[in-house]
Amino acid sequence: MANQDFPLIFEHSQESRTGFSLPEMDVPEVDLTDMFDESYIRETEADLPEVSELQIMRHYTALSTRNHGVDSGFYPLGSCTMKYNPKVNEDIARLTGFSHIHPYQAEETVQGALELMYDLQTILAEITGMHTVTLQPAAGAHGEWTGLMMIRAFHEANGDFGRTKVIVPDSAHGTNPASATVAGFEAVTVKSDDRGLVDLEDLKRVVGEDTAALMLTNPNTLGLFEEHILEMAEIIHDAGGKLYYDGANLNAILGYARPGDMGFDVVHLNLHKTFTGPHGGGGPGSGPVGVTEEFAAYLPKPVLIKRGEQFGFDYDRPKSIGRVKPYYGNFGINVRAYTYIRTMGAEGLKKVSEYAVLNANYMMRRLEKEYDLPFNQHCKHEFVLSGKSQKKLGVRTLDIAKRLLDFGYHPPTIYFPLNVEEALMVEPTETESKETLDAFVDAMIQISNEAKEDPEIVQEAPHTTVVSRMDETTAARKPVLRYNKDS
Repeated sequence: MANQDFPLIFEHSQESRTGFSLPEMDVPEVDLTDMFDESYIRETEADLPEVSELQIMRHYTALSTRNHGVDSGFYPLGSCTMKYNPKVNEDIARLTGFSHIHPYQAEETVQGALELMYDLQTILAEITGMHTVTLQPAAGAHGEWTGLMMIRAFHEANGDFGRTKVIVPDSAHGTNPASATVAGFEAVTVKSDDRGLVDLEDLKRVVGEDTAALMLTNPNTLGLFEEHILEMAEIIHDAGGKLYYDGANLNAILGYARPGDMGFDVVHLNLHKTFTGPHGGGGPGSGPVGVTEEFAAYLPKPVLIKRGEQFGFDYDRPKSIGRVKPYYGNFGINVRAYTYIRTMGAEGLKKVSEYAVLNANYMMRRLEKEYDLPFNQHCKHEFVLSGKSQKKLGVRTLDIAKRLLDFGYHPPTIYFPLNVEEALMVEPTETESKETLDAFVDAMIQISNEAKEDPEIVQEAPHTTVVSRMDETTAARKPVLRYNKDS
């Protein structure tokens, strides 16, 4: 039976009880057989629960409390930048002039929205050191693919059809080699050195006349700044390749360093991460791409431009890779990002990076006494621990993550990057208080002590959640997607 605090709708169904009130139908009934093949038409009424409006509200409210998000608790999911989404962003995005317009309206009727987008493009170009930006791509990986397609078009336009390989670090996000493959390239791995940075000698070994680009995020996925980035850019450019910046970790360098100044030719950003758009189930992404001047002709069309005092779209772009998304990007996320940037200002964005880096280093130094720290130099916005010592005691990184649920925390990213054994990647972001950071660290220390003294507590976690430890392989391959009161 259902718990008192979690009424299951099917178990509370009573015949003739309703949770809605609709006006009498004032349009003619339609014979569905005139519209659909009979095989698609139900022969019996759907067996839906019959419950009151109050029961429906309590059911979905109870369900909502079982979700974890940045508004309900600490979310240190490394490399995902799950930071607080300011509510002023939501207020602005819901203004009628933004929320009630339609992409097919005439340009002269949506000048305010176009001006916001144009200003956002300009601001993002300044932040990244790029010549111009497109807002079309729908998310980070989509931005990666868009950027790589422009790099491909650039090489082919120059008759350089032999550049078929994209170099990707062994610590890279999984989307990097995937995007390279989807864009028609072969992904080639470059190793990290013993400090967690790109091995320059290995880079020189893999680069060649067939190199189209090097994909890199800086700081990298280990949370470490690639201090030899200018030399790396020179190596790639001397070979005729291009440098692609994965903007997933831009939160660490806002106002302090720009990808364009590092030598990058193409950049994608994650507005839903760095610039506080909701994501992770909370809303769509946005992955704008910035380029240097030599790539401007290849931007997805239409390109948003300013003609005198009017804003509009330019479709006459013969070298463009074409449209990559219907309409012109996820507009609502663009509004949120614009609001955040204008609210913070240039100095505020610098503070974002300062506190993100400070918080990460503070946590890392407190935890290095209990967990293995594969790379001991100062980190940027995130850091990677290893649970190797706990594994020797029979407690895996997965167990540690499950145990954290009992403390009310979303676990860090685990088993990634792949070049760190039993990895735990923690990103506190700049929005969390010292009290929250300390409480999380204390929980991690307690789990480490439990691994030594009573490992079964960790191995059998979680103990306080609605769903206990499950068979994750079976859950992924054979998920139960239908309600069964007897299960």
